[in-house]
Amino acid sequence: MIVILGAMDAEIAEFLSVMEARETSVWQGIEEHRGLIDGHRVLVSKTGVGKAMAAMRTQHFIDKAAPCALLFTGLAGSLKLDIRIGDTVIGRDLVQHDLESVVLGLPRGQIPFSDIRFLTPDPSLLALGQTYRPAEGQVHTGRICTGDQFITHREMKSHAYLHSELAGDAVEMEGAAVALVCSLNQVPYLVVRTISDMADEDAVSNFEEILPRASQNSLAFVRHVLTGIDPAP
Repeated sequence: MIVILGAMDAEIAEFLSVMEARETSVWQGIEEHRGLIDGHRVLVSKTGVGKAMAAMRTQHFIDKAAPCALLFTGLAGSLKLDIRIGDTVIGRDLVQHDLESVVLGLPRGQIPFSDIRFLTPDPSLLALGQTYRPAEGQVHTGRICTGDQFITHREMKSHAYLHSELAGDAVEMEGAAVALVCSLNQVPYLVVRTISDMADEDAVSNFEEILPRASQNSLAFVRHVLTGIDPAP
């Protein structure tokens, strides 16, 4: 079983459109869809937006499905001028950018009383993802910064840490939470994002405009990754 997640309905709709033998159930008000995509047994669902929702749902799906891999897809804002709207960013590592305990002498993103800061995905899934070639845009491997904020002014002084402290490439609201849960459960995972905006004052309108195209890119990426995973008998 491979679990495929996105934060919102629109981020998983394309997966459902190609799923065969679909069976749907409901847990805590959110639909879970089991079936086949290109011969692979999959469970597709949304998590809801934000770190807490993403972590809770990810743990639920790990407990329920015992997946051999978990793929999280969706949208993100760019933190680099050379990473443009429509590009694909594969998470080389992920960090919680809004986790800050400087009074404890810890760098931003490190979980207090642990050595956990940057979370790295499964090397084989990452290598496979890096061979993806989208119909549009470029593919980047970079650092994904996660926090419970929709960033619209990345150049403001208050957000300078995204560049200066974390050297982030993209910013979103769920990835590092998913990565943390998968890491602690020893489940191979990969987080991939399509850039929807430049994390600036146009972010909201850009986000809404690109969502359908980004969802198609997410499906194409996941199908590419599935080609490198042996289907279950």
